[in-house]
Amino acid sequence: MKKFNENYVLLEEMEKDSYFPDFLVEEVRGTLRPVIRLLEGGERDTKVIQEKLDEAVRGINDLQEAFEENDSDIETVARECIGAAVIYILAWFDIPIDIEEAIRERDW
Repeated sequence: MKKFNENYVLLEEMEKDSYFPDFLVEEVRGTLRPVIRLLEGGERDTKVIQEKLDEAVRGINDLQEAFEENDSDIETVARECIGAAVIYILAWFDIPIDIEEAIRERDW
């Protein structure tokens, strides 16, 4: 079973941008980690993987209010950063899910 690239920093652009509170960036990372764990466990069924991605994206959706309460927002930089992280995760594990499908549940 393949392990995720330990040198890749999930959401590095958001982490470096003071507009995004560190604790919320970490919460967004936390929504993506179960996807990574599933893939590290060897899951290859794209339907199962998509369900886990849907859960992750809904979890990110649920954080929008917390971002707003902290004078932040899931805006262009965040959207692109999250999308890039999902693209990287899927590519790392060679999972053939299109990014638009992967993040289809987003409302950001």
